[in-house]
Amino acid sequence: MSGCSTREGCWLTVSEQAHELPRHVAVIMDGNGRWAHERGLDRIEGHYEGRRALRRFVEAAVERGIEVTSVYAFSSENWSRPKREVEALMDLMEEAMRAELEDLCKNNVRLLASGRLHELPQGLQNALARGREATASNDGMVLNLCINYGGRAEIVDAARAIAAEVKSGKLAVENIDQGAVAAHLYAPELPDPDLLIRPGGELRVSNFLLWEIAYAEFYVMPVYWPDFTAEHLDEAIADFQRRQRRFGGRVHIIE
Repeated sequence: MSGCSTREGCWLTVSEQAHELPRHVAVIMDGNGRWAHERGLDRIEGHYEGRRALRRFVEAAVERGIEVTSVYAFSSENWSRPKREVEALMDLMEEAMRAELEDLCKNNVRLLASGRLHELPQGLQNALARGREATASNDGMVLNLCINYGGRAEIVDAARAIAAEVKSGKLAVENIDQGAVAAHLYAPELPDPDLLIRPGGELRVSNFLLWEIAYAEFYVMPVYWPDFTAEHLDEAIADFQRRQRRFGGRVHIIE
């Protein structure tokens, strides 16, 4: 892999990019409701199928050697959905955390959670805490669950934390730079996403990882999330490997 930082302009060669796996794959798991509607099913059934798709995705990403995955499980805007659907989603996520924990450990996956977790139901908070604790020593792929997450909220929370450090004298104003902001995000230890996949066909980022996706490659596909398979992941990775990533610099083509 090239040693170039994504926050610097640099030269990249086509040969350096060929067959390179994305280190960090982010996914907007979209289309559960539309999948259910087209089949005459309740939206909740779409979310249950979406859970199965997430399991397939995690297994496929582990098999392919992806280092980090971030998945958009519940946005801060999703609270505006009907109460019945929101409650079902909270129950589904809590149930999934308990049911999938053994397999996460078996696959050496380390679990993280990003978002305003303190606003979640206590049962789900407890399940996430148990999942993080049980997988803390795993050194395989990182699965970052973005729950009650919003990109703007994350940046606001980072700004508040920085302001508090300035007020307390721990940080000088002149030392606030991109690194300082990045260090106060929800998961500062993770590399920025290289590839953002959006099933469902929508052409927007929906307030997901706004700071982190500055140089991510986008891949949108029409398939709804419940139908997402390992083959769809391979399709997105293959397209990523054909891209010329500049990071604000230039690509040097070697004949």
